[in-house]
Amino acid sequence: MEIAIVGRGHLGSALSRFWLAAGHQVTALGREGGDASGADVLVVAVPAVSVARALRVVDGYRGAVTIDATNLQGPPPVDHLSLAHLVQSLVGGPVAKAFNTDYALLYDEIERQQTRPSHLYAADAAARPVAERLIRDVGFKPVFVGDLSHAPLLEQHLRLVRAIAANGYGPYFSWYGAPGELWT
Repeated sequence: MEIAIVGRGHLGSALSRFWLAAGHQVTALGREGGDASGADVLVVAVPAVSVARALRVVDGYRGAVTIDATNLQGPPPVDHLSLAHLVQSLVGGPVAKAFNTDYALLYDEIERQQTRPSHLYAADAAARPVAERLIRDVGFKPVFVGDLSHAPLLEQHLRLVRAIAANGYGPYFSWYGAPGELWT
């Protein structure tokens, strides 16, 4: 799969490294922008306040399957239910909300866990298979929370993640499973 990542920070760099190791072709685009027209999927991994500005300098993404990995800082964007919906309005294609509730600095620890940590995501139907594959390729167990109307829950969930970390638990992984589910 060809992946264009908008954002070269901690998250964009970590995702790029894992997806390259999984055999994907990755183009990382920074502040200078670039061309995403050959990509099968666009990943937006920039600060929330930079989404529109970052996409203005990128060409060729219109209608692309997109993963919104941005973090909500403050209230949701005006005129949009969530950041994911803002991204969808700019890109014009199917969107998944993923990679915003886990700590990128722990990604190198995933393979050392006895069972795959869970990763929560929401997605439009057309973005779901792409999101699941890319989540697995990082090493997580995908946990689908519903369609994109559930993106605000994931964006608000970040507040809980940060509160837990700030109160002595530090960066951490999460595991979700149904009773009796085999943890793999």
